[in-house]
Amino acid sequence: MSDLSALPTPSLLVDRARVERNVARMGARIAGLGAALRPHVKTHKSIEVGRLQAAAGMRGITVSTLAEARAFAAHGFDDITYAVPIERGKFDAVAGMNAAGTRLGVITDDIAVPGPLGEAARQAGVTIDTWVKVDCGYHRCGVDPEGPALAELAARIGERTHLRFAGILAHAGHSYQARGAAAILAVARSERDVMVAAAGRLAAAGVPVPSVSIGSTPTAAHVDHLDGVTEVRTGNYAFFDVTQVAIGSCAQEDCALSVLAAVVHRDTSRGKVILDAGAIALSKDTGITDPDGVTHFGRVLDLEGRDLGLRVTGLSQEHGVVGVGDDALLTRLGVGTLVRVLVNHSCLTAAQHAEYVVCDGLQVVDRWVNHRGW
Repeated sequence: MSDLSALPTPSLLVDRARVERNVARMGARIAGLGAALRPHVKTHKSIEVGRLQAAAGMRGITVSTLAEARAFAAHGFDDITYAVPIERGKFDAVAGMNAAGTRLGVITDDIAVPGPLGEAARQAGVTIDTWVKVDCGYHRCGVDPEGPALAELAARIGERTHLRFAGILAHAGHSYQARGAAAILAVARSERDVMVAAAGRLAAAGVPVPSVSIGSTPTAAHVDHLDGVTEVRTGNYAFFDVTQVAIGSCAQEDCALSVLAAVVHRDTSRGKVILDAGAIALSKDTGITDPDGVTHFGRVLDLEGRDLGLRVTGLSQEHGVVGVGDDALLTRLGVGTLVRVLVNHSCLTAAQHAEYVVCDGLQVVDRWVNHRGW
Protein backbone atom coordinates (compact mmCIF):
# COMPACT_ATOMS: atom_id res chain seq x y z
CA MET A 1 0.00 0.00 0.00
CA SER A 2 1.47 3.37 -1.04
CA ASP A 3 0.59 6.92 -0.03
CA LEU A 4 -0.54 9.88 -2.11
CA SER A 5 2.89 11.51 -2.08
CA ALA A 6 4.22 8.67 -4.27
CA LEU A 7 1.67 9.18 -7.07
CA PRO A 8 2.39 10.85 -10.40
CA THR A 9 0.56 14.10 -11.04
CA PRO A 10 -2.07 14.77 -12.08
CA SER A 11 -3.95 11.78 -10.65
CA LEU A 12 -7.68 11.40 -10.04
CA LEU A 13 -8.41 10.65 -6.40
CA VAL A 14 -11.57 9.23 -4.92
CA ASP A 15 -12.22 9.03 -1.18
CA ARG A 16 -13.73 5.58 -0.68
CA ALA A 17 -15.35 6.33 2.69
CA ARG A 18 -17.13 9.39 1.29
CA VAL A 19 -18.42 7.47 -1.73
CA GLU A 20 -19.74 4.71 0.50
CA ARG A 21 -21.46 7.25 2.74
CA ASN A 22 -22.98 9.18 -0.16
CA VAL A 23 -24.27 6.03 -1.82
CA ALA A 24 -25.76 4.63 1.38
CA ARG A 25 -27.53 7.91 2.21
CA MET A 26 -29.17 8.28 -1.17
CA GLY A 27 -30.19 4.62 -1.25
CA ALA A 28 -31.88 4.97 2.14
CA ARG A 29 -33.49 8.29 1.21
CA ILE A 30 -35.14 7.10 -2.00
CA ALA A 31 -36.23 3.80 -0.44
CA GLY A 32 -37.74 5.76 2.44
CA LEU A 33 -39.74 7.82 -0.04
CA GLY A 34 -41.16 4.65 -1.58
CA ALA A 35 -39.46 4.73 -4.99
CA ALA A 36 -36.81 2.63 -6.71
CA LEU A 37 -33.34 4.08 -7.28
CA ARG A 38 -31.88 3.66 -10.77
CA PRO A 39 -28.62 5.60 -10.47
CA HIS A 40 -26.96 7.24 -13.44
CA VAL A 41 -23.51 5.70 -13.77
CA LYS A 42 -22.29 8.36 -16.21
CA THR A 43 -20.83 10.22 -13.23
CA HIS A 44 -18.40 7.48 -12.25
CA LYS A 45 -18.41 4.88 -15.07
CA SER A 46 -16.96 2.51 -12.46
CA ILE A 47 -18.04 -1.07 -11.86
CA GLU A 48 -16.90 -0.83 -8.24
CA VAL A 49 -19.08 2.21 -7.52
CA GLY A 50 -21.94 0.45 -9.29
CA ARG A 51 -21.54 -2.48 -6.93
CA LEU A 52 -21.63 -0.15 -3.95
CA GLN A 53 -24.86 1.31 -5.33
CA ALA A 54 -26.27 -2.20 -5.81
CA ALA A 55 -25.48 -3.00 -2.19
CA ALA A 56 -27.34 0.17 -1.18
CA GLY A 57 -30.52 -1.11 -2.83
CA MET A 58 -30.53 0.23 -6.37
CA ARG A 59 -32.77 -1.42 -8.97
CA GLY A 60 -31.09 -1.18 -12.35
CA ILE A 61 -28.84 1.54 -13.72
CA THR A 62 -28.98 4.47 -16.12
CA VAL A 63 -26.29 5.10 -18.75
CA SER A 64 -25.51 7.89 -21.18
CA THR A 65 -23.39 5.90 -23.66
CA LEU A 66 -23.48 2.44 -25.17
CA ALA A 67 -19.89 1.95 -24.01
CA GLU A 68 -21.12 2.32 -20.44
CA ALA A 69 -23.94 -0.12 -21.16
CA ARG A 70 -21.56 -2.72 -22.60
CA ALA A 71 -19.07 -2.40 -19.76
CA PHE A 72 -21.68 -2.75 -17.03
CA ALA A 73 -23.50 -5.56 -18.84
CA ALA A 74 -20.22 -7.46 -19.07
CA HIS A 75 -20.02 -7.28 -15.27
CA GLY A 76 -23.51 -8.58 -14.60
CA PHE A 77 -25.64 -5.42 -14.64
CA ASP A 78 -28.52 -6.57 -16.82
CA ASP A 79 -31.25 -3.95 -16.23
CA ILE A 80 -30.19 -0.75 -17.98
CA THR A 81 -31.86 2.40 -19.31
CA TYR A 82 -30.02 4.31 -22.03
CA ALA A 83 -31.15 7.85 -21.21
CA VAL A 84 -30.16 9.72 -24.36
CA PRO A 85 -32.81 9.89 -27.12
CA ILE A 86 -32.27 6.93 -29.44
CA GLU A 87 -31.42 7.48 -33.11
CA ARG A 88 -31.16 5.10 -36.09
CA GLY A 89 -27.41 4.63 -35.89
CA LYS A 90 -27.80 2.85 -32.55
CA PHE A 91 -30.86 0.68 -33.23
CA ASP A 92 -28.90 -2.46 -34.12
CA ALA A 93 -26.52 -2.14 -31.16
CA VAL A 94 -29.43 -1.78 -28.73
CA ALA A 95 -31.29 -4.69 -30.28
CA GLY A 96 -28.14 -6.79 -30.14
CA MET A 97 -27.61 -6.16 -26.44
CA ASN A 98 -31.22 -7.12 -25.75
CA ALA A 99 -30.74 -10.29 -27.79
CA ALA A 100 -27.68 -11.11 -25.66
CA GLY A 101 -29.78 -10.99 -22.49
CA THR A 102 -29.46 -7.42 -21.23
CA ARG A 103 -32.65 -5.44 -20.75
CA LEU A 104 -31.48 -2.24 -22.39
CA GLY A 105 -34.35 0.25 -22.51
CA VAL A 106 -34.31 3.40 -24.63
CA ILE A 107 -36.03 6.78 -24.69
CA THR A 108 -37.52 8.89 -27.46
CA ASP A 109 -39.49 12.07 -28.00
CA ASP A 110 -39.79 11.65 -31.78
CA ILE A 111 -42.90 10.29 -33.44
CA ALA A 112 -40.84 8.88 -36.34
CA VAL A 113 -38.73 6.60 -34.13
CA PRO A 114 -41.09 3.77 -33.04
CA GLY A 115 -41.62 2.42 -36.56
CA PRO A 116 -38.00 1.74 -37.56
CA LEU A 117 -36.98 0.93 -34.00
CA GLY A 118 -39.73 -1.66 -33.82
CA GLU A 119 -38.57 -3.14 -37.12
CA ALA A 120 -34.99 -3.41 -35.89
CA ALA A 121 -36.28 -5.15 -32.76
CA ARG A 122 -38.40 -7.51 -34.90
CA GLN A 123 -35.43 -8.47 -37.03
CA ALA A 124 -33.38 -9.19 -33.91
CA GLY A 125 -36.21 -11.19 -32.37
CA VAL A 126 -36.42 -9.04 -29.24
CA THR A 127 -38.77 -6.64 -27.50
CA ILE A 128 -37.26 -3.30 -26.50
CA ASP A 129 -38.55 -1.29 -23.55
CA THR A 130 -39.15 2.24 -24.83
CA TRP A 131 -39.81 5.33 -22.73
CA VAL A 132 -41.39 8.60 -23.78
CA LYS A 133 -39.08 11.45 -22.85
CA VAL A 134 -41.06 14.32 -21.29
CA ASP A 135 -39.97 17.93 -20.87
CA CYS A 136 -40.61 18.76 -17.20
CA GLY A 137 -39.16 22.27 -17.47
CA TYR A 138 -35.53 21.82 -18.53
CA HIS A 139 -36.37 22.41 -22.23
CA ARG A 140 -33.46 20.34 -23.55
CA CYS A 141 -35.41 17.35 -24.89
CA GLY A 142 -38.83 15.85 -24.39
CA VAL A 143 -42.44 16.20 -25.46
CA ASP A 144 -44.77 18.77 -23.95
CA PRO A 145 -46.42 17.03 -20.97
CA GLU A 146 -49.72 18.78 -21.78
CA GLY A 147 -49.58 18.46 -25.56
CA PRO A 148 -51.02 15.82 -27.91
CA ALA A 149 -47.62 14.33 -28.78
CA LEU A 150 -47.42 12.60 -25.38
CA ALA A 151 -50.38 10.29 -25.96
CA GLU A 152 -49.66 9.91 -29.67
CA LEU A 153 -46.10 8.79 -29.10
CA ALA A 154 -47.05 6.41 -26.29
CA ALA A 155 -49.68 4.89 -28.58
CA ARG A 156 -47.20 4.54 -31.45
CA ILE A 157 -44.83 2.64 -29.18
CA GLY A 158 -47.63 0.42 -27.90
CA GLU A 159 -48.72 -0.45 -31.44
CA ARG A 160 -45.37 -2.02 -32.28
CA THR A 161 -45.33 -5.70 -31.37
CA HIS A 162 -41.59 -5.64 -30.66
CA LEU A 163 -41.61 -2.52 -28.50
CA ARG A 164 -42.91 -2.26 -24.97
CA PHE A 165 -44.14 1.10 -23.66
CA ALA A 166 -42.08 1.36 -20.47
CA GLY A 167 -43.50 4.64 -19.18
CA ILE A 168 -42.55 8.30 -19.07
CA LEU A 169 -39.17 9.73 -18.14
CA ALA A 170 -37.86 13.22 -17.34
CA HIS A 171 -34.77 14.97 -16.03
CA ALA A 172 -34.96 18.23 -14.08
CA GLY A 173 -31.62 19.57 -15.27
CA HIS A 174 -32.86 23.09 -14.57
CA SER A 175 -32.48 22.31 -10.87
CA TYR A 176 -28.82 23.23 -11.33
CA GLN A 177 -29.92 26.82 -11.83
CA ALA A 178 -31.60 26.89 -8.41
CA ARG A 179 -29.83 28.32 -5.37
CA GLY A 180 -30.58 27.00 -1.91
CA ALA A 181 -32.85 24.33 -0.49
CA ALA A 182 -36.14 26.20 -0.97
CA ALA A 183 -35.50 26.90 -4.65
CA ILE A 184 -34.40 23.31 -5.35
CA LEU A 185 -37.45 21.96 -3.50
CA ALA A 186 -39.69 24.06 -5.75
CA VAL A 187 -38.11 22.49 -8.85
CA ALA A 188 -38.31 19.02 -7.29
CA ARG A 189 -42.01 19.42 -6.59
CA SER A 190 -42.65 20.70 -10.09
CA GLU A 191 -40.72 17.81 -11.66
CA ARG A 192 -42.74 15.29 -9.66
CA ASP A 193 -46.11 16.97 -10.14
CA VAL A 194 -45.70 17.52 -13.89
CA MET A 195 -44.85 13.87 -14.42
CA VAL A 196 -47.58 12.48 -12.16
CA ALA A 197 -50.13 14.67 -13.95
CA ALA A 198 -48.83 13.50 -17.34
CA ALA A 199 -49.21 9.89 -16.26
CA GLY A 200 -52.75 10.68 -15.15
CA ARG A 201 -53.62 12.17 -18.54
CA LEU A 202 -52.32 9.09 -20.31
CA ALA A 203 -54.24 6.76 -18.02
CA ALA A 204 -57.41 8.78 -18.62
CA ALA A 205 -56.83 8.36 -22.36
CA GLY A 206 -56.67 4.60 -21.93
CA VAL A 207 -52.88 4.29 -21.96
CA PRO A 208 -51.59 2.58 -18.80
CA VAL A 209 -48.23 3.96 -17.62
CA PRO A 210 -46.02 1.20 -16.18
CA SER A 211 -43.48 3.59 -14.68
CA VAL A 212 -42.85 7.27 -13.95
CA SER A 213 -39.12 8.00 -13.88
CA ILE A 214 -37.60 11.29 -12.73
CA GLY A 215 -34.35 12.46 -11.27
CA SER A 216 -31.42 14.75 -10.69
CA THR A 217 -29.11 14.92 -7.71
CA PRO A 218 -30.41 18.29 -6.46
CA THR A 219 -34.09 17.32 -6.69
CA ALA A 220 -33.52 13.86 -5.21
CA ALA A 221 -31.70 15.44 -2.27
CA HIS A 222 -34.55 17.84 -1.49
CA VAL A 223 -37.87 16.39 -2.69
CA ASP A 224 -40.45 16.07 0.09
CA HIS A 225 -42.40 13.10 -1.27
CA LEU A 226 -42.50 10.86 -4.34
CA ASP A 227 -46.15 9.83 -4.43
CA GLY A 228 -46.94 8.66 -7.96
CA VAL A 229 -43.26 8.31 -8.93
CA THR A 230 -41.91 4.84 -9.63
CA GLU A 231 -38.17 5.43 -9.88
CA VAL A 232 -35.51 8.09 -9.40
CA ARG A 233 -32.42 8.45 -11.58
CA THR A 234 -29.63 10.41 -9.93
CA GLY A 235 -25.90 10.11 -10.48
CA ASN A 236 -23.73 12.97 -9.25
CA TYR A 237 -24.50 12.14 -5.62
CA ALA A 238 -21.92 9.34 -5.62
CA PHE A 239 -19.09 11.90 -5.77
CA PHE A 240 -20.79 15.31 -5.42
CA ASP A 241 -18.67 18.36 -6.37
CA VAL A 242 -18.18 22.09 -5.79
CA THR A 243 -21.27 22.94 -7.86
CA GLN A 244 -23.47 20.75 -5.66
CA VAL A 245 -22.02 22.48 -2.59
CA ALA A 246 -22.73 25.90 -4.11
CA ILE A 247 -26.38 25.19 -4.86
CA GLY A 248 -27.03 23.49 -1.52
CA SER A 249 -27.24 19.78 -2.35
CA CYS A 250 -24.41 18.73 -0.03
CA ALA A 251 -21.60 19.93 2.22
CA GLN A 252 -18.02 20.25 1.03
CA GLU A 253 -17.14 17.34 3.32
CA ASP A 254 -19.32 15.11 1.13
CA CYS A 255 -17.24 15.72 -2.02
CA ALA A 256 -15.35 12.53 -2.80
CA LEU A 257 -13.45 13.45 -5.97
CA SER A 258 -10.31 15.55 -6.33
CA VAL A 259 -7.33 15.86 -8.63
CA LEU A 260 -3.86 15.50 -7.17
CA ALA A 261 -1.54 18.12 -8.68
CA ALA A 262 1.93 19.51 -8.10
CA VAL A 263 3.17 23.08 -8.04
CA VAL A 264 5.45 23.47 -11.06
CA HIS A 265 6.08 27.22 -10.87
CA ARG A 266 5.93 29.87 -8.16
CA ASP A 267 5.86 33.58 -8.98
CA THR A 268 6.37 35.63 -5.84
CA SER A 269 6.26 38.96 -7.69
CA ARG A 270 2.82 38.26 -9.15
CA GLY A 271 1.50 36.24 -6.22
CA LYS A 272 0.62 33.03 -8.02
CA VAL A 273 1.56 29.41 -8.50
CA ILE A 274 1.10 27.14 -11.51
CA LEU A 275 -0.13 23.55 -11.15
CA ASP A 276 0.45 20.67 -13.55
CA ALA A 277 -3.32 20.11 -13.76
CA GLY A 278 -4.95 22.08 -16.56
CA ALA A 279 -8.02 21.76 -18.77
CA ILE A 280 -7.26 18.14 -19.68
CA ALA A 281 -7.11 17.07 -16.02
CA LEU A 282 -9.85 19.28 -14.57
CA SER A 283 -12.21 20.12 -17.49
CA LYS A 284 -13.16 23.71 -18.29
CA ASP A 285 -16.41 23.71 -16.32
CA THR A 286 -16.46 26.99 -14.40
CA GLY A 287 -19.24 25.89 -12.08
CA ILE A 288 -20.98 28.67 -10.19
CA THR A 289 -19.42 32.06 -9.54
CA ASP A 290 -18.47 32.45 -5.87
CA PRO A 291 -20.18 35.10 -3.71
CA ASP A 292 -17.13 37.36 -4.09
CA GLY A 293 -17.61 37.37 -7.87
CA VAL A 294 -14.75 35.00 -8.72
CA THR A 295 -15.34 32.36 -11.39
CA HIS A 296 -12.96 29.43 -11.12
CA PHE A 297 -12.20 25.82 -12.06
CA GLY A 298 -11.97 24.24 -8.60
CA ARG A 299 -10.97 24.81 -5.00
CA VAL A 300 -7.42 24.09 -3.84
CA LEU A 301 -6.85 21.87 -0.79
CA ASP A 302 -3.62 20.74 0.82
CA LEU A 303 -2.56 17.11 0.56
CA GLU A 304 -4.50 16.22 3.72
CA GLY A 305 -7.67 17.75 2.29
CA ARG A 306 -7.76 21.04 4.20
CA ASP A 307 -9.16 23.96 2.21
CA LEU A 308 -6.43 26.52 1.55
CA GLY A 309 -8.90 29.21 0.53
CA LEU A 310 -7.44 29.22 -2.99
CA ARG A 311 -9.04 28.67 -6.38
CA VAL A 312 -7.84 27.68 -9.84
CA THR A 313 -8.73 30.83 -11.78
CA GLY A 314 -7.01 30.14 -15.10
CA LEU A 315 -6.37 27.13 -17.31
CA SER A 316 -4.44 26.14 -20.37
CA GLN A 317 -4.12 22.57 -21.59
CA GLU A 318 -1.73 21.32 -18.88
CA HIS A 319 -1.42 24.36 -16.59
CA GLY A 320 -3.65 25.60 -13.78
CA VAL A 321 -3.21 29.14 -12.44
CA VAL A 322 -3.77 29.77 -8.73
CA GLY A 323 -3.58 33.26 -7.29
CA VAL A 324 -2.07 33.37 -3.79
CA GLY A 325 -2.52 36.64 -1.91
CA ASP A 326 -0.99 35.48 1.37
CA ASP A 327 2.83 35.70 1.46
CA ALA A 328 3.21 33.00 4.11
CA LEU A 329 1.04 30.60 2.12
CA LEU A 330 2.92 31.44 -1.07
CA THR A 331 6.16 30.55 0.72
CA ARG A 332 4.68 27.15 1.65
CA LEU A 333 3.71 26.39 -1.95
CA GLY A 334 7.16 25.76 -3.38
CA VAL A 335 7.78 23.85 -6.58
CA GLY A 336 6.97 20.18 -5.99
CA THR A 337 4.34 20.83 -3.31
CA LEU A 338 1.35 18.52 -3.75
CA VAL A 339 -2.19 19.84 -3.53
CA ARG A 340 -5.67 18.52 -4.31
CA VAL A 341 -8.14 20.36 -6.52
CA LEU A 342 -11.75 19.84 -5.48
CA VAL A 343 -13.53 19.89 -8.82
CA ASN A 344 -16.53 21.87 -10.03
CA HIS A 345 -18.19 19.08 -12.01
CA SER A 346 -17.23 15.55 -11.02
CA CYS A 347 -18.87 13.95 -14.08
CA LEU A 348 -16.77 15.93 -16.56
CA THR A 349 -13.53 15.72 -14.58
CA ALA A 350 -13.86 11.98 -14.07
CA ALA A 351 -14.35 11.48 -17.80
CA GLN A 352 -10.90 13.00 -18.39
CA HIS A 353 -9.13 10.14 -16.59
CA ALA A 354 -8.68 6.43 -17.31
CA GLU A 355 -8.66 5.34 -13.66
CA TYR A 356 -9.42 6.35 -10.10
CA VAL A 357 -6.82 6.16 -7.38
CA VAL A 358 -8.90 5.12 -4.38
CA CYS A 359 -7.69 6.49 -1.08
CA ASP A 360 -8.34 6.20 2.63
CA GLY A 361 -6.86 9.34 4.12
CA LEU A 362 -3.37 9.57 2.65
CA GLN A 363 -3.17 5.88 1.79
CA VAL A 364 -3.83 4.38 -1.64
CA VAL A 365 -6.10 1.37 -1.14
CA ASP A 366 -7.29 0.48 -4.65
CA ARG A 367 -7.53 1.51 -8.30
CA TRP A 368 -10.75 1.49 -10.29
CA VAL A 369 -11.09 1.52 -14.08
CA ASN A 370 -13.11 4.33 -15.65
CA HIS A 371 -15.11 2.84 -18.55
CA ARG A 372 -15.11 5.82 -20.90
CA GLY A 373 -16.05 6.21 -24.56
CA TRP A 374 -19.19 5.96 -26.66
